[in-house]
Amino acid sequence: MPSSSISRRRALCSAAAFSIVPAFSVRGYAANSKLNLGIIGLAGMGGVDAKTFHGLGENIAALCDVDSTVLDRRAAEYPDATRYSDFRKMIEKEKLDGVIVATPDHNHAYISVYAMKHGLHVYCQKPLCKSVHEARVMARVAAETKAITQMGTQTSAEPRVLRTVEYIQSGAIGDVKEIHLATDRPIWPQGHDTPTGEDAVPSTLDWDLWLGTAPMRAYQAKWPEGHPVYSPERKRQFAARGAVYHPFVWRGWAEFGSGALGDIAPHSMNVIFLALDPGPPSAVEVVKTSGMRGEMFPDATVIRFDFAPRHRPRFSVFWYDGAQPLPEHLQARRDPNATGPDGRPLRGGQGGMVWIGTKGSYPAGRGPFAGEQTEAPPPPPQREWGREEVHKDWALAVKAGKPAPCHFGYAGPFTEAYQLGNVALRTGHRIEWDPKAFRVTNCQEANHLLRREYRRGWDLKEIAGKAFDVGRRG
Repeated sequence: MPSSSISRRRALCSAAAFSIVPAFSVRGYAANSKLNLGIIGLAGMGGVDAKTFHGLGENIAALCDVDSTVLDRRAAEYPDATRYSDFRKMIEKEKLDGVIVATPDHNHAYISVYAMKHGLHVYCQKPLCKSVHEARVMARVAAETKAITQMGTQTSAEPRVLRTVEYIQSGAIGDVKEIHLATDRPIWPQGHDTPTGEDAVPSTLDWDLWLGTAPMRAYQAKWPEGHPVYSPERKRQFAARGAVYHPFVWRGWAEFGSGALGDIAPHSMNVIFLALDPGPPSAVEVVKTSGMRGEMFPDATVIRFDFAPRHRPRFSVFWYDGAQPLPEHLQARRDPNATGPDGRPLRGGQGGMVWIGTKGSYPAGRGPFAGEQTEAPPPPPQREWGREEVHKDWALAVKAGKPAPCHFGYAGPFTEAYQLGNVALRTGHRIEWDPKAFRVTNCQEANHLLRREYRRGWDLKEIAGKAFDVGRRG
């Protein structure tokens, strides 16, 4: 890329940080108007997002992906959309109302902040970002620019989730003491050493843009022949197709993804924050783990999050991934006849969520748990939430100029909570958290993991401005 183009782009970023005019304040929308949207990252959920917004009647005006194979495939579905490999060019050239960010985790914050600073509304896929610090920055920039934002988690509007919130808030199980969350993730390679060697970058992939904020590293196409990742006992091989970083399996790498926590906690933690508004965790501890392997997250963990809200009794959240067994007192209450939404039997408690209170317990989510009450209290009256579906809610919010349900000011704090789990996981220590000081008080090593180092030309501070300065004063 010519240096003049880079200089111009940096100048635009700097100007945006200080003189941006919030998009909502200069644009009005008729009730039946179409939003002009740009989709950034078109594989996986990006494709789902494009299809969903198109189905809602919005205009998919631009498509962006660093892999031309993926870009061409999506372009065939939306032939009127302009194609880009570089999101910065798309944002600078297109007259958009908003963007959808569906890239790997490590570029969520940079792209979202770049878009907000250029006056665009943002729908960002979960997890919101890669680090605790980035969550704080994104919430600040959203407030500063008054952009209409939404983190893409279906639990912000699912009826079963909202009914769970109503039930817990009704006091039916008393004061919440524990919440247990179990998932079958990861379904991609984790817990392996980094393979050696280097492969030629495919001509269809812009590896530099894929890396984005992350340090430069050699491209590797496949795991070595005979590697355990190909084990027929593990279904993850079918999702990964032997890939090392791209596509999809970036989730297992600490530099690019957020592991099992980043994939599922944005859904399940959202239910907890919506029901209890607990604030930040006071401490996070790894109870059990198969251990970090170099740059990869473990393939199995149990993590405890302790909360000490001012307005309710203390409680703990227990997280289980990698098919870790639940405690015996929960296993004993498993319902062997439980079925999922599709009518099929549920497997071993994976994907389940159970709330334990002073008056009993409540099974939520899709896990086969049975409650403790012999006579369950009547369900509370249904509340009028004003929510329909996560994509639609954001589009309606943009047109109305009002906050979306899972806006960054709300999603940021609970993103901090589950990303603290990854900090504890990487240090191997119990960490005690002071959110006002923005620091771990008992483990200096953990404080270095709250933030990320950015590659030259991709420094979040350059575009975030003062919002980047979190916890450095006083």
